[in-house]
Amino acid sequence: MIRYIIRRLLISIPILLIGSFACYYLVSKAGNPLADMRFRPGVTEADIKAAEISLGLDKPIPLRYWDWLTDFLTGDWGQSIALGQAKTAVFPAVTDALWTTGRLVIGAELLALTLGVSVGVLAAVRQYSIFDYLATSTAFLMFSMPIFCVAVIVKNYGIQFNNVLESMGLDRWLTTAGPRPGGFSGSFGEVIFKYTGTFLLPTVALMLISFAAYSRFERASMLEILHSDFVRTARAKGISQSRVIFKHAFRNALIPVSTLFSLNFGAVLSGAIITETVFGWSGMGTLLVNSVRQFDPPMLMGWLAVTATLVVLFNLLADVVYGFLDPRIRLG
Repeated sequence: MIRYIIRRLLISIPILLIGSFACYYLVSKAGNPLADMRFRPGVTEADIKAAEISLGLDKPIPLRYWDWLTDFLTGDWGQSIALGQAKTAVFPAVTDALWTTGRLVIGAELLALTLGVSVGVLAAVRQYSIFDYLATSTAFLMFSMPIFCVAVIVKNYGIQFNNVLESMGLDRWLTTAGPRPGGFSGSFGEVIFKYTGTFLLPTVALMLISFAAYSRFERASMLEILHSDFVRTARAKGISQSRVIFKHAFRNALIPVSTLFSLNFGAVLSGAIITETVFGWSGMGTLLVNSVRQFDPPMLMGWLAVTATLVVLFNLLADVVYGFLDPRIRLG
């Protein structure tokens, strides 16, 4: 198993290098971050040339990429060069945004995976039952709705719930516009109360779309396994239904869902852009939008490098889960 993981890690390194160079090339060709300087009064060609030299824009793209890569690997991610904005170090800006979004995405994905797999297994075992029809209808409903519609609906229900609490003389619990000011202080119960009220709505909004995908994939995979020959053989030997489901079928049915979980990470990040906008969070989505709007290559490359690394790591995680669920994959 260790050799299998090392082999997958060695494959991931050239993928990251090729992907980072492709991103750097596309960002470099997207425009000139100093183009607006020409329209500023009092700025001469000499000033523009000096700025290009200080930023390394006078060098060929391969040399600029090498300088960026060596600095990036040593922890120097550069500074924002957006005109008219305060100079901001890329590393703390990206890590702060990643911490904000990560708390939403990780909670949403774990919740969606747990509920989706559970509902999918139960729907497959009780095929064509009322529960199966309800689970299928809910999943198709979530599939058909854009993420911004889901986020707005969840937010509106949260506001109405807060209004009900307020009419009863209680404090508003659910935060609908950005993180709770002042952090999470107080006793353990108060911290839990504030934390859940802050993260519940955006987490649920992100969770619903993923839940629909996981439940449908798990149901389809579970149905295929339940009708396979080795499951029929296990039942013919007199093995109990619960043991057939959880020991023989469930493990094999998780393989396609683990693929979806790893590939779904990039989609959840893109969904987080809209969700953060609806709920007023300043995370990776807000950072990406601002970097593109202001055309800030260092900040944009920091965002791309981090997200690409996370996508590769989650694909590596899927490979490891493959090897755990089916040892034949490790031998292959």
